[in-house]
Amino acid sequence: MAEDTDNDRRRMLTTVTTGVGLAGAGALAVPFVASMMPSARAKAAGAPVEADISKLPEGQMLTVEWRGKPVFIIRRTAQMIKDLPGIREKLADPDSEVKTQQPVYAKNEYRSIKPDILVVLGVCTHLGCAPTKKFEQGKASGVSDDWVGGFFCPCHGSAFDLAGRVYRSVPAPTNLEVPPYSFLSDNRILIGVGPEDTA
Repeated sequence: MAEDTDNDRRRMLTTVTTGVGLAGAGALAVPFVASMMPSARAKAAGAPVEADISKLPEGQMLTVEWRGKPVFIIRRTAQMIKDLPGIREKLADPDSEVKTQQPVYAKNEYRSIKPDILVVLGVCTHLGCAPTKKFEQGKASGVSDDWVGGFFCPCHGSAFDLAGRVYRSVPAPTNLEVPPYSFLSDNRILIGVGPEDTA
């Protein structure tokens, strides 16, 4: 009888010890796994951000956040792309001569890796306001009768075309900035890492 009691106690102690050991292992694993994920501070400091554009229709925009700033991703239509050369004389920097405004791979007539996908910081280069999308053309845009689409900053009247290039005679001094980015696939963009860093 005493032997049965000892066996019961032994089983109970083994069960309790195993349970406490497993709970302790779990408690140690949680902070270890959490330490491997980027913190909010790391994300704000510039950790890359992935954007899925598979459901982004032509002529529309998706906004994601990178380094605490909005990033506009626009899937341009064929007409939007066709209209870009026609407004060169209205732009302050049509050839994107200010080198710090875009990476080398985006210094082209589209200011992008792919002609139909534009990626720019949604921050006006005048005082850091957020320009609004004005993709409608002409009078319907509320900007001007000859407007062909782009971005308009309602704070001080700065205007940018659908390549993020700034118009002449507005407060903003330079084009919208193109952040470093690369394509992971046709529908996945990695913002914060250029193509030269993903190879």
